[in-house]
Amino acid sequence: MTTYTHETAPTQYVEANGIRFAYRRFGRAGAVPIVFNQHYTGTVDYWDPAVTDGLAQTREVILFNNVGVSNSSGETPTSFQEMGANAITFIRALGLRQVDVLGISIGGFVGQETALQGGDLVRKIILVGTGHRGMDMTLSRSAEIFAGSYDPPEHLWLDVHFKNTETSRKAGLAFLERKWRRKDRDPEVSEQTIAAQGEAIGKWITPEADSLAYLKSITQPVLVVQGSDDAIIPTLHSLTLQQNLPDAQLIIYPDSGHGSIYQYPELFVAEATLFLDN
Repeated sequence: MTTYTHETAPTQYVEANGIRFAYRRFGRAGAVPIVFNQHYTGTVDYWDPAVTDGLAQTREVILFNNVGVSNSSGETPTSFQEMGANAITFIRALGLRQVDVLGISIGGFVGQETALQGGDLVRKIILVGTGHRGMDMTLSRSAEIFAGSYDPPEHLWLDVHFKNTETSRKAGLAFLERKWRRKDRDPEVSEQTIAAQGEAIGKWITPEADSLAYLKSITQPVLVVQGSDDAIIPTLHSLTLQQNLPDAQLIIYPDSGHGSIYQYPELFVAEATLFLDN
């Protein structure tokens, strides 16, 4: 039997509700598998092998492109509620009865919606560098960062995920080397996906009365993970998540930003494994 890793797992496809979902699946079978939900404009190739291969030592890891993203068919919807419903469709298409869910950034929004709509389908949740509905984004530097010019272009992700300190940038360059190692990469996202995800973000952060009330309905155990100084989704929103989710714990890594788990992959894998196993 072939043992796949982040770099060698083939892209597979499963069809459901008229959508052809692209995914990669690898790791040790037996435990509840963990399904990864990606950040803005990201694909399955944007995950850190140090994280995915680390978690794959003890469980199956499933990376997928949601509807309309990269080589998954259809059009990307303009709300995270729809994206969460589509994630559930994908999970059920694989014949899985229960999963753990990890989401980073807007993938954390999708993860929350998957948990809300999926009920017992979702056992535990890990939310990384993310926030809640109606959150104040005044302190976010995301518009400035994504509008910047980068040479080489992939250095955009240094500003997105890492702080401008020597230690954080060094970790960021190591992350980029790991992330871009795979050769047979899936296509980048389309302009339709970029626009749809942007519209969905606008809806998510629109202030509403009782914006936090929905969090009480996410009753699964949650691990909230964040960097000490997130330039994309301000760190304070992770504390708000922890305080309003019924069963949540919070880890904040030092000298780190939006991609804290990519700066501390070994530590994150150890702490995430402990959370998932207990």
